[in-house]
Amino acid sequence: MPVQKITIDQFAAMPRNNFLLLDVRSPAEYTHAHIPGAFNLPLFSNEERKVVGTSYKQESRENAIKIGLTYFGPKMLAMVEEVEKLIEADKYLNTINDHKSVPIVVHCWRGGMRSAAVAWLLDLYGYNVHTIIGGYKAYRNLVINQFELSYNFKVIGGFTGSGKTDVLTMLSQQGETVIDLEDIAKHKGSAFGAVAGVMQPSPEMFENLLAEELMKYKDKTIWVEDESQRIGDINMPIKLYTLKQQSPVYFLDIPFEERLNYIVKGYGKITKDKLVNSIIRIKKRLGGLETKTAINCLLEDDIKGCFTILLKYYDKHYQKGLYSRDNINALLKTIPCNTVDAKENTIAILDS
Repeated sequence: MPVQKITIDQFAAMPRNNFLLLDVRSPAEYTHAHIPGAFNLPLFSNEERKVVGTSYKQESRENAIKIGLTYFGPKMLAMVEEVEKLIEADKYLNTINDHKSVPIVVHCWRGGMRSAAVAWLLDLYGYNVHTIIGGYKAYRNLVINQFELSYNFKVIGGFTGSGKTDVLTMLSQQGETVIDLEDIAKHKGSAFGAVAGVMQPSPEMFENLLAEELMKYKDKTIWVEDESQRIGDINMPIKLYTLKQQSPVYFLDIPFEERLNYIVKGYGKITKDKLVNSIIRIKKRLGGLETKTAINCLLEDDIKGCFTILLKYYDKHYQKGLYSRDNINALLKTIPCNTVDAKENTIAILDS
């Protein structure tokens, strides 16, 4: 069967669990951002890509191809064997009796020579191969287009320490459609929100992951947490953020002391030096005196005193953002809650 070229829309319509997606760009390109679920099968190393690209620009297309072939030739066997291993390791794909019939989708940056070369090799070996017209660039256009569409959002609001993420998890368990923006961004959304040992994705990769979720749920009501536009080092796409700001807000109204206890239980486990560094990062907004007092409380093992200061600051900051929305009185639905209990508070939201 000859290599089949598919459009990005055809690719997007394919069920993601029944084909093997191969990104043949260089490791650096792949690491920066890629289509979620793709495996990196680089035709060229980072250095080889530079050499071929320089030859293409400074000499000729033909000379670049010749150089590329010298790199490609010795890798052919290893690439075929790597594809065999990927298919055998996939729990879904390895149930298909004839591995040669497994659909394989290959792409590079623009659907050019790199994907064509690898597709030719795999087709020669007998695989069922497809390439994406326009490559990863076409996928990025698809991603950006998702942020221009309209979605039916419902927003879980509440001051810091309200357990909003736990409520999202519970909503999902109740069969509701949820997109966890903090989980995608790998950040909890404040100066203290970095996830230990986990790097945030690049802004481009965040957009790819978010777009994949939006494409899955575009016709459903989607619950999201009330986030700032900036989550750690990542900015939410402005039109999507604006749409969220225009959506109904279900505000968990939980007593200060209950939220403080919840925060101390969670963030109190973080080492003092990391907490101090996080406090210093918001020194300008917190104020010199409050910063000094919060750090002194921390150093004297008064964790609750420290987080009392910080929670008051974040409450003020959140309230300002909440009421900056247009028509907030019509959007806001207050949910009285006695404590930070995800199950009880989720029931209260769904019953409201």
